[in-house]
Amino acid sequence: MADETLTLRLTIVDPVPGVRYSLQKDDLPLDPRLAADEPLSFDVPVKLAPDGRLLGPFIRREGPERRFVYIRIGQAAGDCTSPWTRRAKIDVHDIPMELRSAGALLEIRLPGRGKDGTPACATVRPLEGWRRV
Repeated sequence: MADETLTLRLTIVDPVPGVRYSLQKDDLPLDPRLAADEPLSFDVPVKLAPDGRLLGPFIRREGPERRFVYIRIGQAAGDCTSPWTRRAKIDVHDIPMELRSAGALLEIRLPGRGKDGTPACATVRPLEGWRRV
């Protein structure tokens, strides 16, 4: 059986205006965008293996179970003038199996700022769970 595709929508609810964000595909920034005063979303196509694993050039792995997607921030997203060089790690291994299906669009809403008001980075915990859109 061939792999099927689903889409993960990563929505940063309150990005820092004027900061560039991008997805990370393989090890490069992709689709850089300058944040404004509104939410910023990235749609990430991923392959759904027959056993439910998420695969593809956007998916990173750590150990046998953990899977995640990176959002690059500032210099890491291609803005050499930014004071920040960061990545936000968004876990995807914890998406409930009942939500994983070919053609699905699943969204997670993420905070865009850390406690100090700068762009959130490292492992970013969602504001709420994954949901089908």
